[in-house]
Order: sequence, then structure tokens, then C-alpha cells
Amino acid sequence: MPRIRCHFEDCIFLDDGYCTAAEVEIDPDQGCLTYRPASEVLGEEWEEEDILAEEDLLDEEDFLDEDEDFWDDDEL
Repeated sequence: MPRIRCHFEDCIFLDDGYCTAAEVEIDPDQGCLTYRPASEVLGEEWEEEDILAEEDLLDEEDFLDEDEDFWDDDEL
């Protein structure tokens, strides 16, 4: 399979400088028609409410039952 070297730095299909798109469409006048900027997919702006506060993040205690302690070495 041929590898296409890409000069776009922000394309969603870019991986180590090569295009990873399944199909690539190239127009002689317009260039790569497959190109999609990462900002279109990721969104350029973050809403403040989208950012989790530190207290909203889960810690290991959230995953353990009260009766279970997987970090207790006494049971070995």
C-alpha cells in the first residue's frame, strides 16, 4: 500500500507525517480534499463547564467496595 507524505500539521489523518485516511482525494487545483483540520473535530473552544473540577474527578476509593481493600498486603 502506498504511503502519502503529508505537509499539513493539523490534519486528523496525520500520523508521523503520513496520511492514514483509507481513501485520499487530491485535486490538482485545490490540493488534498481529504484534509480535515483537527480543530473541526476537537472544537477550538472549551466551555468552562466542560472542564472537570478537581473534586469531580474519581479516585481509587470510588472503585472499591467498603469491604474490599485490594491494596492491603496483609492477606498475601
